Amino acid sequence: MKRNWVLLVFGCLLCTGRMLAATHPVPLPKDVDSAKCIECHEDKSKGKVVHSAIATGCTSCHEVRINKDITRVKLITTTTYGLCLTCHADKKAADIKGKVHSPAVRDCVKCHDPHAADNKNQLLKPVSGDTKDANLCLSCHDTGMNVPKGGSRHAALDMGCDTCHVTHKTGERGKREFDFHLTKDAPALCIDCHDPKDAAIAKAHQNQPIDKADCLTCHDPHQSAQPKLMAKFTHAPFAGGQCDTCHAAAKDGKIVLTQADAKSLCVTCHAEKTEQIEKAKVQHPGAMGDCTDCHNPHAGRSPGFPKPDAVNVCLGCHAEQAEQHKKKYLHQPAFEQGCATCHEPHGSNNEHLLRSNNTSALCLECHGPDRAPKKIEADHVMTIFDGKVKLPEDYFKKNRVVVLPLKFGKGHPVDGHPVTNVMDPANITKVLTQINCLTCHQPHSSAQPDLLAKDQVNNAAFCATCHKDLTKR
Repeated sequence: MKRNWVLLVFGCLLCTGRMLAATHPVPLPKDVDSAKCIECHEDKSKGKVVHSAIATGCTSCHEVRINKDITRVKLITTTTYGLCLTCHADKKAADIKGKVHSPAVRDCVKCHDPHAADNKNQLLKPVSGDTKDANLCLSCHDTGMNVPKGGSRHAALDMGCDTCHVTHKTGERGKREFDFHLTKDAPALCIDCHDPKDAAIAKAHQNQPIDKADCLTCHDPHQSAQPKLMAKFTHAPFAGGQCDTCHAAAKDGKIVLTQADAKSLCVTCHAEKTEQIEKAKVQHPGAMGDCTDCHNPHAGRSPGFPKPDAVNVCLGCHAEQAEQHKKKYLHQPAFEQGCATCHEPHGSNNEHLLRSNNTSALCLECHGPDRAPKKIEADHVMTIFDGKVKLPEDYFKKNRVVVLPLKFGKGHPVDGHPVTNVMDPANITKVLTQINCLTCHQPHSSAQPDLLAKDQVNNAAFCATCHKDLTKR
């Protein structure tokens, strides 16, 4: 049996080698000169932008292999990505801190021609245009392509994506400039085109002082279902143009509110939040301050308008979680969707401000076989936790949220393995072994895949921390 497996693996390796090495139509000597290649492949050295490696010769990247009377040509490395890194080591995703553009993680030739192209940086297509055929970026992104009727589209899209973005720009994770590969952060980026002192812009903003405002708290930089690129979620008075509900006329270039302070103003409509903050068994100190410490009063990309976004609104105070944000593997709800997916920010009856008094029940709200998110068609959102948390309508599909095949509290990571407390058969009210999702997983991030506890690797050694005899089930 073992011999058969060896033969099978060897056969697969041979097949793989043949797939990676193309059969050349004519015989070549092993030490063929690059000039010989150019006799047939002259097009590889011609174009508006030619790869500098062409000047070093074809065999800088390719090698000729001869087996009997068959000539094959292959790359000098196993993968295209590995070949590119022999010169472009600074683009190695594993060594870069921060968020790397997805194709740049493993597939350079998804965007670049390795020989020559008509576009700068040997891009396969330009980065401007409003169709997939014309614009390279739109091969993956649909930005600006499906603007709803009555919506708006940023004219800057027609100037090219590189007007605002630098594809390979990276830096500290969590900072918008680097996470979205921007040439610079807003509002500085916006002011390059939109002068806040312009009379038309000032009038549109009711002559309120906006010169230091972050444009992206109220506007979507690409497209919107609403006019004037308004953010997806808007505060009702703001959306209705009822600015005088909250604002008096500006004085000496400063904002003047209709109440003594922001919190007094907010509670005139949101008294229930004040009651929740004050009566919660587990109180959130951050919620006891000014509402606008955490919320933008006008609009935002997430329900509740957290600022600057649904993640960093919390990380400014929660330094331990900010450190966890630097780890390689992040839990999507914690560091992309937002902390309030699992935590109640205004106060809770559960420890750690969790939305459930049972850790496993909290996780199974998304990962359980009985999960039941409700879709609100009009708002294009899904809700969980009895409607208290709103998620994008494609959230579960887009993020490939894993559903665990559990039956009667068992079934992960293998059949029969419990995910909740194991009760004593002799006394079913007594817990024999305590277990929940956090027994094996970290809720926020990890240095290893699968978010396993204490950054451990997913192997038998991890299981052995509990199961001393791995031959037993």
